[in-house]
Amino acid sequence: MFSDTLIQKIESSGVVAVVVIDDVSSAVPMANALLKGGISAIELTLRTPAGLEALKAIKAELPDVFAGVGTILTEEQVEKSVAAGAAFAVSPNCDPRIIGTARETGLPFAPGVMTPSDIGRAISQGCRILKYFPAESAGGLTHLKNIAAPYAHLKPRFIPTGGINLGNFTSYLNSPNVLAVGGSWIAPQNLIRDKSWEAITALAQAATDQIAQSKLVTTSP
Repeated sequence: MFSDTLIQKIESSGVVAVVVIDDVSSAVPMANALLKGGISAIELTLRTPAGLEALKAIKAELPDVFAGVGTILTEEQVEKSVAAGAAFAVSPNCDPRIIGTARETGLPFAPGVMTPSDIGRAISQGCRILKYFPAESAGGLTHLKNIAAPYAHLKPRFIPTGGINLGNFTSYLNSPNVLAVGGSWIAPQNLIRDKSWEAITALAQAATDQIAQSKLVTTSP
């Protein structure tokens, strides 16, 4: 359901900023602050009414940002996300009805998984990019490796989200079955509300720098 190009973009970003927007007017400055820090992938959650309008605003102003939608819980939200121009969508759970609607509308969709049964259900529906949620409280990277092992030959890729932060995210990225991580620490809601754009850029840059450093360490002889 995810094109090779989209997969490459998400993997290149390394971090998908999970964002809660209250005020649509903050959407473009927030996304621009992330972009300045090297983060170009954003998941705009539908936990507030402003989510889809924020998506439209970002798409209109910042073509270098690929913005998706999170907290998809209904089929109607899938259809509205497509209409708003979402680059992708994710859900905290694995609902075959939502997966089916995403497939019918052509929306790249990553369902949420936490157990082997979740992974099996998602794969049987044609999904190969999966959101591992809630990552840390479910058992972290060790748990992910264990539940993913029976499906390794099918090559699913995971986006761990939940409890991810600046101190632990590179350990996830160094796992070969992890595509990227999702994190709300990059653009926390309080900084968005305070319009602290420079602080968000600094957090994004810190993550980008750690990714670059981690790649140097893992590729060194």
